[in-house]
Amino acid sequence: MRDPRFRLFGDEHVRQYEATDGQTGYEWNGTHILILRVTGRKSGELRKTPLIFGRDGASYVLIASKGGAPDHPGWYENLTAQPDIEIQVKGEILPVRARTATADEKRRLWPIMVKDWPDYDKYQKATPRDIPLVILGPR
Repeated sequence: MRDPRFRLFGDEHVRQYEATDGQTGYEWNGTHILILRVTGRKSGELRKTPLIFGRDGASYVLIASKGGAPDHPGWYENLTAQPDIEIQVKGEILPVRARTATADEKRRLWPIMVKDWPDYDKYQKATPRDIPLVILGPR
């Protein structure tokens, strides 16, 4: 269930998550959050983004929704340029390789993600772009 009092997200979410090894920020509005760490494709600077995630075996699953905006989120553009990245899950920092799911993988995994965050279906309906589903596998 979503708690409207807990609106923490963005840079402050990252700060509190990192400072507490996820004790603050891992659980968020009925779902779970990881911190995505990518290098900016233009700036070369480390970018950290809190994102809802799911699991598929040893892999982590993300949705590049940007709330249904017409363009992809910057983090998605960055990881397609440099797919070897890191994520933080609670207190653990994990090296992963990112890739966009195939159509078959997306058909299988999308409903799992929507179960945790039903707004993903609303976001897809709000934009003409095909919202990517991202798989982060061990490297």
